[in-house]
Amino acid sequence: QVQLVESGGGLVQAGGSLRLSCTASGRTFSSSGMGWFHQAPGKERAFVATVTWSGNLYYADSVKGRFTISRDNAKNSVYLQMNSLKPEDTAVYYCAARDPSGGSAYYFRSEAAYDYWGQGTQVTVSS
Repeated sequence: QVQLVESGGGLVQAGGSLRLSCTASGRTFSSSGMGWFHQAPGKERAFVATVTWSGNLYYADSVKGRFTISRDNAKNSVYLQMNSLKPEDTAVYYCAARDPSGGSAYYFRSEAAYDYWGQGTQVTVSS
């Protein structure tokens, strides 16, 4: 059974940083894309960032220049370094992974591209 477990969330002041981690078990994702989504209170879950199996990186416009996604295939893990955090970044952050498949950068920004999800970790940014 595939499991994705996130960690690293918490409370931080605006301008601060957090690093989220997600470790997968049950299968390896070295040949698959992995990504991060977030869901703010009262809003739908939205794309944050993704890294393809070949290392291509895609970001939501709202986080470009502030967030960095990376992966460690040896640890079957994906990370999200979040800098210059803003109150509007407050949300539950979800790790996601997909089975090997083709697709476009546009497709990889959609929830439909992902087959596995973590339980989420809360990030709260105070002003």
